[in-house]
Amino acid sequence: MMQATSTASLALQAPGAVPTAAELEAKYLLPVYKQLDLEPVRGEGVWLEEASGRRLLDLYGGHAVVLLGYGHAGWSEAVARQARTMAFQSNAVPNGARARAAEALVAFAPEGLDRAFLVNSGAEANENALRLAFRKTGRTKVVAIEGAFHGRTAAAAAVSWRSERWYGFPRQPFDVEFVPRGNPAALAAAVDETTAAVILEPVQGMAGAVPLGQPFLEAARRITNERGALLIFDEVQCGLGRLGTPFAARLYGVMPDFVTLGKGLAGGLPAAAILARPEALPELKVGDLGSTFGGGPVVAAAIEATLAALIDETLMPRVKVVSRALFALRGVGPVIDVQGEGLLLGLRTRRPARAIQQELLSRDILTGTSDDPQIVRLIPPLILGLEHVELLKRALVDIGA
Repeated sequence: MMQATSTASLALQAPGAVPTAAELEAKYLLPVYKQLDLEPVRGEGVWLEEASGRRLLDLYGGHAVVLLGYGHAGWSEAVARQARTMAFQSNAVPNGARARAAEALVAFAPEGLDRAFLVNSGAEANENALRLAFRKTGRTKVVAIEGAFHGRTAAAAAVSWRSERWYGFPRQPFDVEFVPRGNPAALAAAVDETTAAVILEPVQGMAGAVPLGQPFLEAARRITNERGALLIFDEVQCGLGRLGTPFAARLYGVMPDFVTLGKGLAGGLPAAAILARPEALPELKVGDLGSTFGGGPVVAAAIEATLAALIDETLMPRVKVVSRALFALRGVGPVIDVQGEGLLLGLRTRRPARAIQQELLSRDILTGTSDDPQIVRLIPPLILGLEHVELLKRALVDIGA
């Protein structure tokens, strides 16, 4: 792993030497990210390239953000056209790009999720979904799932598993109870008359691509209906075609009250959203929610272009085909199992995942890790092809058990 470059080392550089991006970041940014020894300067399709010309197969997709890959023609043109026309305007005035993005998003959503609120990040989407649930129910508690990650803002972090390691705030803003995944009885015991909402990721990302499973999701819907609580699906990482369907809610046939989105929603620009059933919303008035940059024109154009590409380029059927090929990597080299859905997958490895990640990186393949030390996480662009799976397979065979 790359170590942060010290300010002292910068002083020792030869006169006129141009500092690297890593050196400048070490000098000016807070040292809170563990970074790989890699500095891409451009991308094309599923490939990254360093200044030296080295090309790497990107199976991490910028943390599941680069949904359409790098340099997508339709996306790039839509963003550039909107930037030339009007780069930004606030929510204080209507905007055609924002209106079209909202229309496209609702049309793409499962039937019944008819209203949208546009924000900047998945954490912000989860924060506002929780706020709406508290406002609607007047209750004081949220039930979350062990292994969950919902973001780093105050409320989103409060419902993230083991966030006390980095939470930082003096207290949580509300009561939280965690239940084991796959345990409907524990969920039923936790959801009571004080519970405003159950929040869950249908496929947990940071936990290592762990599906909660249809029976558990169905139980969550039944229990929340019975107890008067709301159900929030956090699809920030697993939504938008990544599972081979538009949303996990559709894949599993379970309709939540809110779906939160982020990551790849705008194909590489900061964007997120809440989709809501109108019946689950509290009475809202002007000023109850807000976001300065949420739904800005350039980002809105990117959302519209991303959704159009998901549909027009038949990417979701492609995801299913490629996913089957990736599941066939069970038993190849260090891989003892494959878990997850679609293109949100975890390779369970015999040796620590970080070691396998480094060995793949030395073979020009970029992957991720997770909170599970034995899981190499794959969240590539949805344009990944079978030829790219073959490259990964060869690398795994070369690494060996």
